[in-house]
Amino acid sequence: MMEVRSRNFAEVVGFDASALGGSPNEVHGTTVLSIRCQEGVLTLADRRATAGNLIMFDEAEKVFALDDRTVIAISGAFARSIEVCRFLRHSFQYYRRMTLNELSLEGKLQEISRALAGNMSAMMDGIGVFIPILAAYDHKRDRFGVYFFDGAGARFQHGGYACAGSGSERIRGVFEYLERTVGPWESRSMDEVLVEGLRMLDIAADLDSATGGFKKALPVVRFLDRDGSRALSEDEIRAAVSLV
Repeated sequence: MMEVRSRNFAEVVGFDASALGGSPNEVHGTTVLSIRCQEGVLTLADRRATAGNLIMFDEAEKVFALDDRTVIAISGAFARSIEVCRFLRHSFQYYRRMTLNELSLEGKLQEISRALAGNMSAMMDGIGVFIPILAAYDHKRDRFGVYFFDGAGARFQHGGYACAGSGSERIRGVFEYLERTVGPWESRSMDEVLVEGLRMLDIAADLDSATGGFKKALPVVRFLDRDGSRALSEDEIRAAVSLV
């Protein structure tokens, strides 16, 4: 039986990773954010994909709707992240079709933790590091939440924001400062939070070479509310960028 092996991002684009002069394993940096607002949750991500110290692509998609009530943003090995997101999406759909009921939020979070725990061997090999953040709406409790994880699948929830990726450490203190001086994120309008989120992405891009800015490609922004999720249009994002 022929063995099917998933390819990493460098292989997909035809890049010889040995040219990096070190480990051929894929390294992917980014900055992804999920932030509460009055109306729901905004999820933002830059679009740069890297291999080592090389910029490979500036139009990568890193924010996905797993279903009508959950939005995931990825950081880590790009190809492996996409593979895990597809698995999660199909897992949620399969449960709904088999039981005629939507998987509970707790069940979805457990599936993500299980997928991350199952990815441990690839992560230890240095080829499958995958750290997501999740924006979710629990319709039974009428409650929004943002969650982040570690590589072993442990789940965390802290206040009104979550962030991940190589640029996230540069701006984590900005989140705390704004929350303490301006007020809780969930008390602010979507438009205001969008501008602040884009501003933090811009700061991350200045301080982290693996995070893309706004000049070559606009960030990906998806908004989750009680009616579902939608990707913000380029016009909406450009209008907010003009205020940054």
